Amino acid sequence: MDSVYTALFMAPKLSTPQLLGILLLAVFTVFITWKAKSLDKRLHEGSDASALVSRKAADFSLAALDGNTYSLADYRGKKRVVVSYWASWCGPCRMELPMLANFYRKYHKDSSDFEILAVSIDDDRAAPESFAHSAKLPFPVLLDLDSKVADSYAVESIPSLFVIDSNGTIVYGNTGMDQSLEYQLGYYLGIKVNPAAQTAAGDDSSH
Repeated sequence: MDSVYTALFMAPKLSTPQLLGILLLAVFTVFITWKAKSLDKRLHEGSDASALVSRKAADFSLAALDGNTYSLADYRGKKRVVVSYWASWCGPCRMELPMLANFYRKYHKDSSDFEILAVSIDDDRAAPESFAHSAKLPFPVLLDLDSKVADSYAVESIPSLFVIDSNGTIVYGNTGMDQSLEYQLGYYLGIKVNPAAQTAAGDDSSH
């Protein structure tokens, strides 16, 4: 800031537009520095999503790529729900979703008491649809185009994943890709995990 002070007060030959330009540059530099520090802090704080554990999950109703509309309330008293917030441009999300798909193929059956909902916060349909197709995601992919639902879950970083019990209470929350995801989901969904088990042969169905 010393250089800015010198420019403003020790250089009387500068024109008013030049002075304003220097001042705006100084303000912009301070703002960018603050944003960078804020982002760095969030990245090192760990799991933001865990702050919602033990709270009631916010209800939502969203259209999906398969043409259906899915509401969290539909599962109340019936199934536990895994909600994963992601975007097609998010590298860790593109790594986590195939892990979720593998888990789903290994453990989900028509009679299962859990469902996985992948909520895309992309601002258009094309990108998540393309990824869901190429990754052969077998669970519903919902579109939160204006991020209103993500905001109701205080999602600031992705991937963010929540496990919601059949009573509608969040029992697990995590931000960032977790290499132990299969074990975490197995624990909170009451599933005996068998890492050696193969996915169902030829089961590449997608919603």
